[in-house]
Amino acid sequence: MIRSQQTIFLISSASLFFTGIILLSYRTYDWGLLPLLGFLILYLSTKKNRSVISLFLFFLLGLLVFQLATGWINEWNVSKETKILLNRSFLLIILMALAVSHLISKEKIRFFTEFPNWRKRISMPSHTISLPLFLLIGLAGSSTIFIPLIWSLEISEVKSLFLFAIGFTILNAILEELIWRGIMLSSLERNVSVLYAVTVTSLGFGLLHLSIGIPVLLSLLFSFGGLFYAIVVLKTDSLYPSIAFHMVMNMGMVLNGWII
Repeated sequence: MIRSQQTIFLISSASLFFTGIILLSYRTYDWGLLPLLGFLILYLSTKKNRSVISLFLFFLLGLLVFQLATGWINEWNVSKETKILLNRSFLLIILMALAVSHLISKEKIRFFTEFPNWRKRISMPSHTISLPLFLLIGLAGSSTIFIPLIWSLEISEVKSLFLFAIGFTILNAILEELIWRGIMLSSLERNVSVLYAVTVTSLGFGLLHLSIGIPVLLSLLFSFGGLFYAIVVLKTDSLYPSIAFHMVMNMGMVLNGWII
C-alpha cells in the first residue's frame, strides 16, 4: 500500500513538473504558476520526498526567471545570433536555482565529473564491450548529423556560421548536460530510482526545447537524445562523453542551418 502511494506520488509529481515546463515554455505565466504553487504546497505539507519536490520546484522557478530574462533580451536591437547565445547563457539561471535547491536540502551536488575508466567494459543486454568501442560507436552515431552538409551548396554560408556554431555548441551542450545529466539525473537517481531519473530527465530535456520554439513532436523526439545521453553518463559514470556527443550534435545542427 505504501509503495503504491509512493508510485502515485512520483508519477503525479513528474506529470506536474512536465506540465510546468510546457506552460512556462509557452509563457502562459498565469497557468504556469499553478505547478509552482502545487510544489510549494507539497513541500510545506509533507516531509516525505522533500528533496524531489524541492528539485522540481526550483527548476520551475529557474525556468520562470529564464523565460522572463529571454523575453527581455528579445526586445533588444541586436543580431539574432547574439540573442540565441544570450538565451543559452541564461541556462545558468536554472543551474543556479538547482544549486539553491541542493543547498536547502543539504545535499551534495554530483556532476559525474570523474573521467571515464578506459579499461571498463560496458554491459549490454547479451554481451559486454570495451568503453572506447562504446564511445566510438556513440561518436559515429552522433556524427551522422553532418551528412546533410555533403549536399550543401552554400559552403560559404557554412563557413560564416562556424564561429557562431562554436559559441552555441559550447554554451548549450555544457549547460544542458550540467542541468539534466549533471544535477537532475544524479539527484533523482540518489533519491528515487535510476528508471525514474532517466525517464524524467529525458522527457524534461525534450520538453524544454519548447522554450526555444521547437514544435511539440520534434521536442518529444529530442527526448530520445536525452535518453541516449543519460545512458552514456550512467554507463561511463562520467559527464564528459555526453557533453562531447551533445557538442557534435549541436555543431551539426547549426552548420545545417537548423538553429538560425
